[in-house]
Amino acid sequence: MTARHRILYCLNQFFAGLGGEEKAALPPEIARGARGPGILLQKLFPDLEVTETVIVGDNYIARHTAAAVSEVLALLEPCFASGRDRPVLLLAGPAFNAGRYGLACGAVCRAVRERYSIPAATAMFPDNPAVSEYRKHVIICRSGPDVLSLEESVRRMGALGLKLLHGEEILPERDEYIPQGRRRNFFADRPGAMRALDMLLSKLEGRPFATEYPMPVFDRVKPAPAVRRMAEARLGLVTSGGIVPLGNPDRIAAANAQRFGVYPLEGLTTLSPQTHQTAHGGYDPTFANQDPNRVLPLDAVRELQAEGAIGALHEYYYATVGNATSVDKAAAFGGEIARLLLRDGVQAVILTST
Repeated sequence: MTARHRILYCLNQFFAGLGGEEKAALPPEIARGARGPGILLQKLFPDLEVTETVIVGDNYIARHTAAAVSEVLALLEPCFASGRDRPVLLLAGPAFNAGRYGLACGAVCRAVRERYSIPAATAMFPDNPAVSEYRKHVIICRSGPDVLSLEESVRRMGALGLKLLHGEEILPERDEYIPQGRRRNFFADRPGAMRALDMLLSKLEGRPFATEYPMPVFDRVKPAPAVRRMAEARLGLVTSGGIVPLGNPDRIAAANAQRFGVYPLEGLTTLSPQTHQTAHGGYDPTFANQDPNRVLPLDAVRELQAEGAIGALHEYYYATVGNATSVDKAAAFGGEIARLLLRDGVQAVILTST
C-alpha cells in the first residue's frame, strides 16, 4: 500500500468544533488527526492524511497576530523534529468571506511555509479582506462566500495542494486560485500584434474575447469637500456594525446582509441594552450589547450637539452588517443611503464600522 502524505490542517475554533464567538479568544493549540473540513479532505483525497490540526481563535489571532503565529510555530516544532515523519503540506480553511478567519489562514500558511519550507495553501472568497494582505505570499484558492461552497472549496484546495506537493505547474485560470501578480514568459504560436488585432476585431464585432493581461480594477472615490461650518450642519449617523433596535425587527442578517435598516433617534440621548443590540456576526457582541454607543456613538454626538459643535442631528440612523457582505451589495446600500440623506438635507455623516 502506498504511504499517505502526512499534512497539517489549520482551522478556527468554530470549524474545529470547539465553539463560536464565546471561544474566539482561544489561544493556539494542536489536535491530533483531522477535524471538520480536514475529515472531508481525507474522504476526497485518500492520499492525504491530516496528522495534526492547528486550531486558533478568531479574536486571538486578530488581536495578537505576531504572538499567535510564534505560538503556532512553537507548537509545531515537535512535528518537524523527525525527518522521516515530517508533514509535507499545510492546508487552511476555507475561510470563505470571514476576515478574521482569513487573517489566521494567511498568517499561519505564510509562517509555516517560510519556517519549515513546505508548500501551503488556503481558500477564501475574493472579497475577503485577508486576500489583499496575503495573496502575494500564499496560494489562495477561490471559495464561495459562505459554507455552502465548503465541499467545492475543499476539493479545489486539495487538488491544488497535491500539485504543489508534486512540484507541478499551477496557473490561476486553470487551477482557480487568486492571481499573485507574477509574470511568466511563454512562446506563443502567433506574434503579439496579430493576437492584439484579433482581439480588437472581436471587440468591434461584438464577439467574445479574453485579454492576455487583465488589468486590476481599483475602486477610487473622490473625497467630498470639507464641511465649511459644522456648527450649522445637519449630521447623520450610519453604521455597518449592526446596531439595531432590540429584537432586530428588520431581521438584518449576521453575515452577507441583504438589506439595511432605517431607525429613529428622535427623543434619544443615548443607546442602552434595553433599547438596542448588535446583529453583527463578525465580532464578539458582548461589549456592543453592553453599550451600543461603542459602535454607534449617539451619546457623544448628543454632547457635541449640546455644545453647539454641530447644527442638528438627523432624526434617523442607518444600519447594516458589513460581515461577509459583498462589495457590490455594500455599494448599493451606500448609494441608496446617500440618496436618502441628501433628500433630507444632511450635509455630513459619521460612518462607523467595527
